[in-house]
Amino acid sequence: MIQQYVTFWLIPLLWILIISYSVFTFILYVLWKRIPSSHQRGSSESDFISVIIPVRNEASNILNLLQDLSAQTFPFSRFEVFVMNDGSTDDTVKIVKKFNEKTVCSIHLITLPDTPTSSPKKRAIETAMALAKGNLIVTTDGDCRAKPGWLEAVASCYAATGAKLISGPVTFNHETSVTDYLQTVEFSSLIGSGASAIAAGFPSLCNGANLAYEKSAFFAVDGYDGVRHIASGDDEFLMHKISAKFPGSISFLKNPKAVISTEPHKDWSLFFKQRKRWASKWKHYQSKTPLVLALYIFACNLSVILMSILWLYGYLTDSAFLVLLLLKCAPEWLFLGTILHFLRKTVSIFFIPLTQIFYPFYVCFFGLVAQKPEYEWKGRKLV
Repeated sequence: MIQQYVTFWLIPLLWILIISYSVFTFILYVLWKRIPSSHQRGSSESDFISVIIPVRNEASNILNLLQDLSAQTFPFSRFEVFVMNDGSTDDTVKIVKKFNEKTVCSIHLITLPDTPTSSPKKRAIETAMALAKGNLIVTTDGDCRAKPGWLEAVASCYAATGAKLISGPVTFNHETSVTDYLQTVEFSSLIGSGASAIAAGFPSLCNGANLAYEKSAFFAVDGYDGVRHIASGDDEFLMHKISAKFPGSISFLKNPKAVISTEPHKDWSLFFKQRKRWASKWKHYQSKTPLVLALYIFACNLSVILMSILWLYGYLTDSAFLVLLLLKCAPEWLFLGTILHFLRKTVSIFFIPLTQIFYPFYVCFFGLVAQKPEYEWKGRKLV
């Protein structure tokens, strides 16, 4: 009975999933290649940017980001910075105040109320939105680094596309270990697939560490109303709402000057908590596209685990297993290699095969553990 089920139902289903995944990944590659590499048109002088940075205990990182913002090629007269301090207990506030005394960059340090919240980042952004002068809002995180041409690239993209929301590239820097490189490869898959989905007209993924949107669009969709109670998703839920109200208004900024970088996780408990928050978002998606995509990716990665088990128990021949493995891995190598080349992470390309071994287990694990709604951010439990 079991053998009949495996032979006539499970194995054909695995073939269908793996073949479809192979085609799907190749389509992502084609879509990525079609995204314009940069926008030559200069920004409009009437555009003003408000950069919002939610922070909590970023004393070891915030100075680097402030220095990066003070080194922007975008005119200082056309952007402002809001550092939204959310109960920092280290020297974050002291560092920001001291830096603000000597910079020509307009930096506003705002202290948020010390009251419980299910989503600190959403609260920080909403508070800053009430104060921001810019017609264009740009968000990033306190532990990020920005290149000098970052804001200029964002403004040029906005002027050229008229996008209501612009998703920017994010990567890791200073990799020193195998796990660092694996994180870079894994994260590149999220950036690349998110960009390709935007290019296809079905926005699903973006990252709040490098996100820009019209202030008017934020208020037109009532900001975070309806998703404010969810711990994560200050980026994706907003993108889905803007996309629903303004179809075809989402763009990806495929410009090397716009790449935001951050440090890979060294503390695996923090990595676990972050990925758990991310994985928890899928069941809250109001748009069917990202929900279906999340379930499809979960099923395809589960199929890799199942086909490996079937091969070990003799239900799959060596040749069939190798063909299935090649169908999955070859398009992934092509796609991920292209993304990593754009991100200037060529060394990480050699770690793609190792990532492909762990990734199916990673996806399935976080897809399951995220069902328990208990999260933590910066040492604070979220409800």
